[in-house]
Amino acid sequence: MPERRDVVAAGAVLFRPRREVLLVHRPRYDDWSFPKGKLDPGELAPVAAVREVAEETGVHVRLGTPLADQRYPVADGRSKTVHYWVGWPVGDDDVSGYLVNDEIDEVVWLTYDEAMTRLTYDRDRATLVEARRLHKKTRALLVLRHAKARARGSWRRPDPERPLLVPGHDQAQRLVPLLAAYDATRVVSSSATRCVDTVRPYADSTGWALAELDGLTEDGATVASVVEAVDELLAGSEGAVLCTHRPVLPAVWDAVGVPDVRLEPAALVVIHHRKGRVVATERHPRP
Repeated sequence: MPERRDVVAAGAVLFRPRREVLLVHRPRYDDWSFPKGKLDPGELAPVAAVREVAEETGVHVRLGTPLADQRYPVADGRSKTVHYWVGWPVGDDDVSGYLVNDEIDEVVWLTYDEAMTRLTYDRDRATLVEARRLHKKTRALLVLRHAKARARGSWRRPDPERPLLVPGHDQAQRLVPLLAAYDATRVVSSSATRCVDTVRPYADSTGWALAELDGLTEDGATVASVVEAVDELLAGSEGAVLCTHRPVLPAVWDAVGVPDVRLEPAALVVIHHRKGRVVATERHPRP
């Protein structure tokens, strides 16, 4: 008999000013925990975390630094893995109007000490201790390799015009909720068609401006142009996505000060930074 797969879920430990923490009560289990839920088929964990928080609390969340996974046995003999992030509300954080239901019948903001007392499970208290240490707000720089493009050898026109293939356009569409999970409001891309078309669906769906830079293209990138683009994004107060090419990525990693990462098309690295310092990184495969 094949081994049964783990249940995989995702959620967030939400903070708001005064270090209050958001907890939910599940009547089925009569427990207090953080908002979380199982991944839909094919869904990436950060996307599921944002979706589940919104469904269970009515609060739209921006993800910050990742936390240690929880893994524990569940009733049917399998194990459950829960991916958590620190999170902060985007917009209204009032939960007084949340419509209770059979799954979640109470949503409350509590102080840290109150939350530590209210939480049902030791594993959640350990997660809250970790989250408190990392709760200071960070911003995310999402470094993205463009989606799957037409092969270089089969293209006879100028290389910057080389387009995405149909699977690449599909990847670009699936990137939209992943980029949104980190509230990227700056969208910067190599001016090459394959890069611009990778992030265009996100820019179109959010309304954020898309900046096209020749200094991030394969032919136009220099150490100076890459450093200038990266430094501007790291110095800003907004989350940002930077889309470029595989040959340019080593210069990006050098500019950020993180180890070299080889990304497949449409894959990305999330760089969490605060006051110019990298706090954490996470890597996500192509969606």
